[in-house]
Amino acid sequence: MAEFLSLHEAIARHVHDGDTVALEGFTHLIPFAAGHEIIRQKRQNLTLIRMTPDLLYDQMIGMGCASKLIFSWGGNPGVGSLHRLRDAVEKHYPAKLEILEHSHAAMACAWEAGAAGLPLAVLRGYIGSDLPRVNQDIRHIDCPFTGERLAAIPANRPDVTVIHAQKADRAGNVLIEGIIGVQKEAVLAARRSVVTVEEVVDSLEAHPNACVLPAWAISAIAVAPGGAAPSYTHGYYGRRNDFYKQWDTIARDRDTFRQWMEDHVMNVEEGVSA
Repeated sequence: MAEFLSLHEAIARHVHDGDTVALEGFTHLIPFAAGHEIIRQKRQNLTLIRMTPDLLYDQMIGMGCASKLIFSWGGNPGVGSLHRLRDAVEKHYPAKLEILEHSHAAMACAWEAGAAGLPLAVLRGYIGSDLPRVNQDIRHIDCPFTGERLAAIPANRPDVTVIHAQKADRAGNVLIEGIIGVQKEAVLAARRSVVTVEEVVDSLEAHPNACVLPAWAISAIAVAPGGAAPSYTHGYYGRRNDFYKQWDTIARDRDTFRQWMEDHVMNVEEGVSA
């Protein structure tokens, strides 16, 4: 059942060195505050999972938190490359980073399979693709009913999933509104989960098509107003497009990146630090 903790305590209890960790969110609700707390606590040797790793994973990789990345697209949305990710892959700085790349469809299927407690995901995909040549986790099986050749990949089953959401009620249920992405599946697939929220309310007023995560699926909830900045939280604040552009310059140079992280993440208190 969900336990209300400070962000520092939630990360300290549930994210450990060597864990497989997913910090999910699509376009908005990207859990920057939680990711920065993981960086401040100097977690290492993490296997990171995310459909679309962007600035937050660039920061975590650049600070040496990760040894492996499982993903389907990586970049600075609308701007260009993730320079810290590229430095880790191409030059092993600050540490070697193993990558396993999938298609979006495969990653979505892997999350659904994980949420259902299944060991693998099966899909029609990778026909004519070179990805199976570089990703040993892409296999093929024959359907026992039709004989059709299908692709199979391991289900995503992280040790811990971290997401950001709009609200939690006092019983520990969490409301997600707007673009939901795979947050629901990522939480249900994980052994543990940490959710940061903008606020705690007496009751959740869920609109049609909103998503409510039940308290039994959540390990810890931490209140972190602005916890998705510089991405946005639907209904609370907008996306800081200027920062995404600035990040391209900040992340290109190792020393500039490190100084920015020291000033804006490492040497600040728990909370929003971007």
